[in-house]
Amino acid sequence: MKNMNIILSCILTFMISSCESQTSHTDIKYDVTDDEAKEYWYSGKAEINSYELEQVRYGEIRNGKATLIFVTEPFSKESYTKANFSDKDNVSVLKCNATKTFLTGIYPYHMMTSSFISFENPKASLKITSSIQEWCGHTYMHLENKKGALDIDFQSYFQHESFQQKIIKDALLEDDIRSQIRLDHKSIKQGTYSMIPSFFYLALKHKEVKAYEAEISIVDHDQNTKRVNISYPELNRTVKIIYEKIYPHIITQWIESYPENNQIMTTKATLIKSIQSDYWNQSQTQDTVLRKELGF
Repeated sequence: MKNMNIILSCILTFMISSCESQTSHTDIKYDVTDDEAKEYWYSGKAEINSYELEQVRYGEIRNGKATLIFVTEPFSKESYTKANFSDKDNVSVLKCNATKTFLTGIYPYHMMTSSFISFENPKASLKITSSIQEWCGHTYMHLENKKGALDIDFQSYFQHESFQQKIIKDALLEDDIRSQIRLDHKSIKQGTYSMIPSFFYLALKHKEVKAYEAEISIVDHDQNTKRVNISYPELNRTVKIIYEKIYPHIITQWIESYPENNQIMTTKATLIKSIQSDYWNQSQTQDTVLRKELGF
């Protein structure tokens, strides 16, 4: 009986210490050093985030899936592509692949935007590409940042929409906010600025590709998350991006509201799962089961 009491005492002590460690906030890190950031982003793996998607299209809410895939790559400032060869002018970038898939009746939409933002200077992407494919046709937008001058090409299957080499200066990019949250959320500018809206939005709503006045703020969303608010008065459009306060500031949700069929409708994406994976090495048929972990 004496031995049993000793064992029970040890178990109780362990349970109390475990509970205390779970509720303690001393180990939570809201910001990290450069070395710790490099350890996370240069781990040899990508971060894959899957989301339940509620997408507004043609006046209805369409259920689908979205992903945000963040991965570090070397970038060639000569060719504006991933660098396959060593060069002193190459820079390290955080690539963000943002995808959406959903159905509109019988036919599917496939959407993807890729942004490439420098670790050393995360003020604006060096390059952004965006495409939308559906059965009617497809669109493609391409931006290159040439020392602050944003050089944009747009190809569309709609008449009179395509153009080449439109130069926009002194503008922020909405499609940069996701990566800026991840790299340096304190660097996001607050106030009223000229901003180019999401390439997805511009293409889906057939809006002029230009910088619009945007009101930007960052607030506490709740005890554990913060929220970037973006409002475009001219477009009657608002965007809310919610992310965890603790490092590495995973994006848990984004909400986008704008006029559709004479009413304000809302697109929403909510986090399912976040994992780290060298997905490029998991391309065999047997690896398909890994999609279940992401909720696909």
